[in-house]
Amino acid sequence: MTTVGLSAWGAYVPRLRLQRKAVTAANAWIAPNLAGKSKGERAMANWDEDALTMAVEAARDALGPDDDRSHVDAVYFASTTAPFADRLNAGVVSAALALERSASSADITGSQRAGLTALAQALSSVKAGAARHALVTAGEHRRARAASALELDNGDAAAAFVVSGEETVADFLGHGALTADFVDHFRGSDSEFDYGWEERWIRDEGIIKLVPPAIHDALKAAGITGEQVTHFCFPSTFAGMAANLARVCGLPAASVRDNLAAMAGEAGSAHALVMLAHALEEAKAGDIILAAQFGQGAEALVFRVTERIATQRPARGVTGSLADRKEESNYLKFLFFNDLVQWDKGMRAEKDNKTALTTLYRNSDMILGLVGGRCTETGVVQFPRTRISVSPNKSTVDTQEPYRFAERKARVLTWSADYLTFAMAPPNHYGMVDFEGGGRIFMDITDVEPGDVDTGLAVRMVFRIKEVDERRGFKRYFWKATPDRSA
Repeated sequence: MTTVGLSAWGAYVPRLRLQRKAVTAANAWIAPNLAGKSKGERAMANWDEDALTMAVEAARDALGPDDDRSHVDAVYFASTTAPFADRLNAGVVSAALALERSASSADITGSQRAGLTALAQALSSVKAGAARHALVTAGEHRRARAASALELDNGDAAAAFVVSGEETVADFLGHGALTADFVDHFRGSDSEFDYGWEERWIRDEGIIKLVPPAIHDALKAAGITGEQVTHFCFPSTFAGMAANLARVCGLPAASVRDNLAAMAGEAGSAHALVMLAHALEEAKAGDIILAAQFGQGAEALVFRVTERIATQRPARGVTGSLADRKEESNYLKFLFFNDLVQWDKGMRAEKDNKTALTTLYRNSDMILGLVGGRCTETGVVQFPRTRISVSPNKSTVDTQEPYRFAERKARVLTWSADYLTFAMAPPNHYGMVDFEGGGRIFMDITDVEPGDVDTGLAVRMVFRIKEVDERRGFKRYFWKATPDRSA
């Protein structure tokens, strides 16, 4: 295969945006030095979101609403905050997207450049013929100590790309990488938070010395000069860092992209991909995009935008996700959602949330993929899928075929706002959801507040955390309804 590149992309930024001034005001008594970081907002994951759920949403944005995803034959999931240390997170992504079991999968982690590393590996795999359509998705949900600078700098987000040799919107031109055990920060296997080193050392001895060689190698492999770069994507929490790199590497000053710090924060290993996705949304045919990221060395990738960019766009992308926002000024909610304070959850939360792993496996397509059934004789749609059809006039046996609900339009039929049961964000909203084309599911409703839900509300499905088994450290995932604000 001579040409390989990006054929689709998507992104996801949580709707909640924590106002930085709320954080600095709450911590002014103990950390007045943070006042300089009070401008703007950072993306804040809801309590039922994590790196994996966000990566699934970004992948859905990239793949579109088509239920037939049999063309995807490889999945890469990149994150340094994956929910499982010893469970294939990419396998959960694959199941949530209802991909074929024959698709290969891999987790890429251990460095802030893991997102670009995963994309580089996918490009190499497709170019070598090991895969035809590879899905790369990266999500990050980084925790930081309260009253720290990192708490304000971070942001939760995800991005995804489909790599193939067909109908590309951006052709891959070159790759450069450098590996060095330069420890700017680290998090041990038994640690909750990152430990960072001195900033000037990281800037002067780390980024400025380690990133340019990777960029130069990528440009050389692409057969272009720095002056030809139209968009330069480099995430960094250090002000002016990308501009300094551009100057050192001979890139046009105008090519330096906004790192979205003021409106989203930095999403760790996913952020270079988020910036790349954002660049594609604003690029035109012929533009050259250079994406680089620092982390135990550096990674750099170069792309040329094709004519298909004019017609191939995700439904939401970075732009749509950033526009769908809700200001959050309750700093305590952020602390609670991120398990940064111990609080009394009450007696109703005192239950054993042990997951029956045998049941999870046997019903994986239903639980993780939201796959129900459609009777091939009567056309009746139902959830869950059973041997006997629920058709009132013809209860056929063993006639159901898989029917996926995740991409179907739906509306709330009945609902309740429950203050009695335990909920991380009370009240607990749930109800009966009626799907276009048939089928009803009783499910949770998320990303809402009192007064948001009513009968007839248009909703869409989102992959979220259902419950957490704190005793065993296991997260249980399922689908929930959320208001469809595009309806």
